[in-house]
Amino acid sequence: MKRCTRCILPETFPGIKFDENGLCTHCRRPSRAAMKENKKEWEEKFLALIEEYRKRPGAGSTYDVIMAYSGGKDSTYTLDIFVNRYNLRVLAYTFDNAFMSPGAFVNIRNVCSNLGVDSLVVHPSPGMLKKIFRTASSRPMYSPKTLERASTICTSCIGMVKSSMLRTAIEKNIPFVGFGWSPGQAPLQSSVMKTNAALMKASQKAIYTPLHDIAGDAINPFFVTDEQFSQPERFPWNIHPLAFLDYDESDIVKRNMEIGWEKPDDTDPNSTNCLLNAFANNVHRKTYGFHPYVWEIANMVRQGVMTREDGLAKIEPPENPEMVALIEGELQAD
Repeated sequence: MKRCTRCILPETFPGIKFDENGLCTHCRRPSRAAMKENKKEWEEKFLALIEEYRKRPGAGSTYDVIMAYSGGKDSTYTLDIFVNRYNLRVLAYTFDNAFMSPGAFVNIRNVCSNLGVDSLVVHPSPGMLKKIFRTASSRPMYSPKTLERASTICTSCIGMVKSSMLRTAIEKNIPFVGFGWSPGQAPLQSSVMKTNAALMKASQKAIYTPLHDIAGDAINPFFVTDEQFSQPERFPWNIHPLAFLDYDESDIVKRNMEIGWEKPDDTDPNSTNCLLNAFANNVHRKTYGFHPYVWEIANMVRQGVMTREDGLAKIEPPENPEMVALIEGELQAD
């Protein structure tokens, strides 16, 4: 398979074209050096917001930030950053998708205990989740553009995570919502961004509608209500600090281990918390002809935070057939 000679995007990626030197469409765009130089400005913006909220009269929320905490590598590191770099009061929010690695739960307990962070774990009905993921593995549910960034299964899962966490932030009057997005998952410009209620309502509808068709009203507790959407002033800021801070995977793992985290031995190369990931990746590759993580990883290679060789090591090896078969069987079981 032909791949870009600089990043790792393959010829099967939608809209990709190569020049005579083998560079892809995205690598031929203007340099992002200026964006890299602006990273400090985004952290300063976040620091200014923290001070603003601390001085605001009646800012009496128990927590400063609710953090999407999967127990994975990047979210663990981000949780530590919120606590020890920014001195914030954090509520770690974990959405149990019924396929989390047992090691991830051990990490969640250990890390939250060691950091002195409150942990809220939400356990939706496994039957409902299996029905959603089973359907997501068998037919298209979202726009083709969405599927360039993630598999249908992952899009379904993270859609519920983001909406349910936003709903919790609104209910608890928490001013910031934190994510451990890698530098390849979300752009720098979105690293400190006020949640736009109208835009979020449209985005939620794109996820909610197909999921409601599958599971009915059972999904309602995990989505923002119309009444909440009518109060945009209560919507929090989205923060993902790994976009504006230095990112080095080996340093991240080293620091995580210092606060009680251990890498699970039962997940695929692209996840440190989810057993479903290998199956989702396998389905996506068979259906669309490219790895669902290739866009994220190509961005990281392009930004210089991951080598091309390390990027290829994450997306070229086939998924473990035993793991894929195990999860497929779990999804089919009643």
